[in-house]
Amino acid sequence: MEFEELGIREECGVFGCVAAGEWPTQLEVAQVITLGLVALQHRGQESAGIVTSNGAFPPIYTTHKGMGLVNNAFQSEDLEKLRDGNLGISHTRYSTTGMSELQNCQPFVVETLHGKIAVAHNGELVNAQNLRRKVMRHGVGLSTSSDSELITQLLALTPPFEEVDAPDWVARIKNLMTETPTSYSLLVMHKDVIYAIRDPYGNRPLSIGRLVPISKLHSSGTQDVDAHTEGWVVSSESCSFQSIGARYYREVLPGEIVQISKHGIQTLSIMPRPEGDLPAFCIFEYVYFARPDSIFEGQMVYSVRQRCGRQLALEAPVDADVVSTVPESATPAALGYAQQSGLPYVEVLCKNRYVGRTFIQPNTHLRQLGVAKKFGALTDNFAGKRVVLIDDSIVRGNTISPIIKLLKEAGAKEVHIRVASPPIRFPCYMGINIPTKEELIANRPEFEDIAGYIGATSVVYLSVDGLVSAVQSGIRSREEKDMMIDGNDSRSSKANRKFGHCTACLTGKYPVELEW
Repeated sequence: MEFEELGIREECGVFGCVAAGEWPTQLEVAQVITLGLVALQHRGQESAGIVTSNGAFPPIYTTHKGMGLVNNAFQSEDLEKLRDGNLGISHTRYSTTGMSELQNCQPFVVETLHGKIAVAHNGELVNAQNLRRKVMRHGVGLSTSSDSELITQLLALTPPFEEVDAPDWVARIKNLMTETPTSYSLLVMHKDVIYAIRDPYGNRPLSIGRLVPISKLHSSGTQDVDAHTEGWVVSSESCSFQSIGARYYREVLPGEIVQISKHGIQTLSIMPRPEGDLPAFCIFEYVYFARPDSIFEGQMVYSVRQRCGRQLALEAPVDADVVSTVPESATPAALGYAQQSGLPYVEVLCKNRYVGRTFIQPNTHLRQLGVAKKFGALTDNFAGKRVVLIDDSIVRGNTISPIIKLLKEAGAKEVHIRVASPPIRFPCYMGINIPTKEELIANRPEFEDIAGYIGATSVVYLSVDGLVSAVQSGIRSREEKDMMIDGNDSRSSKANRKFGHCTACLTGKYPVELEW
């Protein structure tokens, strides 16, 4: 919950769609994209943009961008202008680099020697300053402070050995991936195709879905679905697929360049990591950023959060009467803790969903009530009882303290805080907006007695090893099942498949060397 309060958040979400079959298509591409963006709204609420193309030669690009939520940025007349598109890409944004203004809104469109390209980017380049200087030395001006414009201009530059009249977009993308190792998931639209790209470390997510008729949405026959494919979608999270009638197909692999066209999908290349380096998918996608119904690495985020709660119960048991949560992101972990500990799960807080950032500034009396604006205490469920309260984070400690006070004043005998993630100690340089190192409670003197500081009976965080175990045990379990189904022929290849996760904000061990 404190992630939400402090604005610790994912930078953005990307979504693309290509209609299958004959063009012009009957598929409402702009509508599909808009609904996909709405499902990714949790990843960005500052601005949104869509670029569609008719896919002709030369193609006609149509762009609309706006500030605020997707539903505010796109009115019916805006979608009408985009309706002739046979393919398109889109973006919803929080800013970690670049100011919150319309000129930084994506996708970016630039003219190249070989026609226009449109680019949407999720992530943050670890060597952006060096790349910015390099691009400007080529005589290219940058009109925004966004990493994403930088990526667009790097793609527009002609790579070494490319023939003037024969553009090689795979070579251009691979040249970009050589220049910057992480962090990015990209959608690049050129003429009649979309390229979906993940950096070699796979730090940011990207998934592919198949649009099918509603009658085939839950069909088990693969051939039947193949014959009825209406289009392909690509998204930061698979949670967007259900709302648009798409079936989850697969993830884009770390380092993979996938071409998506009206004919289907095709892997064009996979860029390797330096020898010995593991993938580095952001582990906080599981902890907080992603929607619980999204699928990463073959497992649902909700299930991982539940395993985190189970692991937390093993690491930090306590004599108590009930388990509860700070609504709502920590609910799966609280359920897991309750199941593992054998304690009953009850609700102790009722959240007022209609108190937002625009709430009128209260007078002194109302300000002193603090958290009472957002939560009501369900007193009958916990009065006179010892409560284990599960939260997804304690970053500064400012948010949880008034909640503990509220519960105690409402009759809780004890309030034990259990945190379903480890303490955050380091900033993120790969697309997550985290306070400075000095602001983090884990780096302050108060952390030595954090229970006393926030007014809790006790406080325990999940360990880093516990978090990694909760995440990776599901991957191992899935791969073991796959090997049993596929037989001995695939066992050696799957057994040798490596997986890894970025825990830099917890450990200070970044997957690549940072450049300034």
